[in-house]
This record gives sequence, C-alpha cells and structure tokens, in this order.
Amino acid sequence: MQKQVTVWFVLILLIISACAPAATPLPEPTAELDPPTAVPTSPPVVEPTPAPSDPQPTETSEAEPAGGEQAETRVFKIVPGESRVTYEVGETFINQNNRFAIAVGVTTEVRGEVYANLSNPPESSIGVIEVDISQFKSDSSRRDGVIRNQWLESARYPIARFEPLRVEGLPQSYNEATPYAFRVIGNLTVKDVTREVAFEITAQLQGETLTGKATTTILMSDFGVGPISILGVLNTEDQVKLTFDFVARP
Repeated sequence: MQKQVTVWFVLILLIISACAPAATPLPEPTAELDPPTAVPTSPPVVEPTPAPSDPQPTETSEAEPAGGEQAETRVFKIVPGESRVTYEVGETFINQNNRFAIAVGVTTEVRGEVYANLSNPPESSIGVIEVDISQFKSDSSRRDGVIRNQWLESARYPIARFEPLRVEGLPQSYNEATPYAFRVIGNLTVKDVTREVAFEITAQLQGETLTGKATTTILMSDFGVGPISILGVLNTEDQVKLTFDFVARP
C-alpha cells in the first residue's frame, strides 16, 4: 500500500513539472560598448570675398577736360614786369628856345586776362585790363612828381581801367607763331572820366607764350588832364600815344 502511494506521488510530480511553464533563460551579459567616437571633420573652406576696389578718379587737366576733347578756350594772364604800358607826349620847352622833345613814361604794373579760342578765333575775347599809372616813370623825377600829384592826379586815382566792349578783325583760323592784327574797342577810365577808345593790336601765340602790342591815341583834354602848360617853361601837346606791350601765359 505504501508502495502505491509513492508511485502516485512521483506521477503527480511529473505531471506538475510537465505543466509548469518553461523558465525563460536570462540573457547573457554583453560587454559594455564604448560610445561611438565622433570622427572629426574639417570645416568647409570658405574663400574670402574680395572687397570691391575703390574706383580710381579720372584725372583731368585744365587744357583737356574729361572725355578727351581739347578745351576750346584757353586763359592767358598778362605777366606784370614782363609787360609794360608807355605814354608818349610832345613837349615844347619855352625856356630853351622852344626845344621840342617827346616825353616818355613807363609802368610795368599791369594786369589782365586774354581768352583765346584756338579752334574758333572769332570767339576769343579780352578781359578788363588794369594799369597802375601812379608808377609811371620818365627821365625826370620832377615831371613824374608833377604828373602824379597835379596833372594826372595818379596819387589819388592810381588805376586806369580798360574794359573791352568788342573785338573786330580776328582771323577765322589760327596758326602757330603767326602774327595777327585786330582791333579792340572799349571804355577807358582815367581818374573819374570814362571814354570809348580803340586799340590796334598785333599778337601771336608761340608755345605757351602770348605776346603782342596794342596802341591807341587819346586826347588829354577828353579826360580833363590837359594839355599841360607851365607858364614860361613848357607846353605839352594834347595828343598822347599809349602803347601796351604785353606778355601773357596760361
């Protein structure tokens, strides 16, 4: 009887074992993986953008404006010291048996401008000419003093002024170093009197130098100056010749 119980007990254990769920095996431990090493990459090479270069200024000259065309008009300034204005007036010396002589006075204090249009000469013009007549010098300091303080009163009115109104007879074309004759009419102011006068001019341009001569004849009486008479000493003519020798450069 005891043997049968043992057999039954064994059978029950076998049945329980067969019905029990199979144990799930534990996963095998795995080796701890190192974190992935980042592979260094080179940053992209960026080519620097060149800064825009400053535009270079275009150089221009007075004689040749931008565009390459030659300037039509050139300005020539009269050079004091190299230019001169001369007066000539006849004198009769009563106290010397009526000896006749020509009194000559010169000043180099003269200023002005000439506007020469070489491509179209008739378009040329002349600016205002100013002469310091207080600086007239002759061969007699006595004469110069009397002219300055009494006759011409240039100590009080030192500047004679010629303002051109028009130019006549300019050539149609220009040739280097060729003399040209023309006429300039304008207002001449001496002291406080203004009269219209005409100058006959011959001028030529050679290289960078403009030279010429301008002449006219005026009456002293037109400007309230003379003719001059010193009782028992001398008498002057009324007519005076004026000559302007000029040198002008750009």
